[in-house]
Amino acid sequence: MNEAKIALVTGANQGIGYAIATGLGALGHRVAVGARDAGRRETAVEKLRAAGVDAFGVPLDVTGDQSVAGAAEMIEREAGRLDVLVNNAGISGQLGADWAQDPTTLDLDLVRTVAETNVIGVIRVTNAMLPLLRRSSSPRIVNISSSVGSVTRQADPDIEIGPVMAAYAPSKSFLNAVTVQYARRFADTNILINATCPGLVATAFNGFHGPRTPEQGAATAIRLATLPNDGPSGAFFDDEGVVPW
Repeated sequence: MNEAKIALVTGANQGIGYAIATGLGALGHRVAVGARDAGRRETAVEKLRAAGVDAFGVPLDVTGDQSVAGAAEMIEREAGRLDVLVNNAGISGQLGADWAQDPTTLDLDLVRTVAETNVIGVIRVTNAMLPLLRRSSSPRIVNISSSVGSVTRQADPDIEIGPVMAAYAPSKSFLNAVTVQYARRFADTNILINATCPGLVATAFNGFHGPRTPEQGAATAIRLATLPNDGPSGAFFDDEGVVPW
C-alpha cells in the first residue's frame, strides 16, 4: 500500500482550497481535489501535477447525498483510506451593499441555502468519509470556519468584526458548534478535529478583496491537518492562536 498520506480537500479547485491542496501535496500527501465543476477540477489537478503534487480529481457537490457517496466510493477505489479531510467548500450567500445581510429583511431560503453548504454539507461529507478515516493511523479533520462565526467577537462592540452578515456569520457559528460535538464524540479515538479561520483572503469568494494571500490563509489549516497525535481537538484557531467561541 502507498504510504503517502491521503487528503481530501473540498472546494479545492481554487482559492484557499487549492492553496491547502498545494501545501499538503508539497508535504508529500496524495491529494483528492474535491469540486463540483468538472472543468475547473481537472484544471486544478493538472496544475497540481505540474507542480509535482500527486493529485486526482473527485467529483463532489457537498449538498448532494449521491455525489458525496460517490466521492467516498471513488476515494475507496483510488486510495483505500483517508488520512486528512479538509472541509473547505463554503458559500457566503447573496450579499447586499457593503457585504451586509440584514436579519430584518433576510430571505429564509438564503439562510437554508447557506446552511446547507456550510454546515449540513460538512456533516454529510464528514460522515461519508468516516469509514475511510477510521482506517488511518492518524486521521485529521479540519473545518474551514471564519472569525465572523465567533459569537464572542460579534457581541463585543469594541471589536471591529465587519458588516452584519445574518446568514453567513451564524452558519460559521453553527459549524464551530458542530465541530465541538464531533470532538466530543471522537474523544476516545485517534481522530482530531478542529476549526480554523483563514482570515480575509483575496479570492473569488469575496471578489478578491482582502489583504491576505491564499497561501497565508491555508497555513493554519495545513498545520491542523498534520497535527501530531497529542495535538488539540475541538478548538478554533487562526494564525495568532485560539479564537474565542
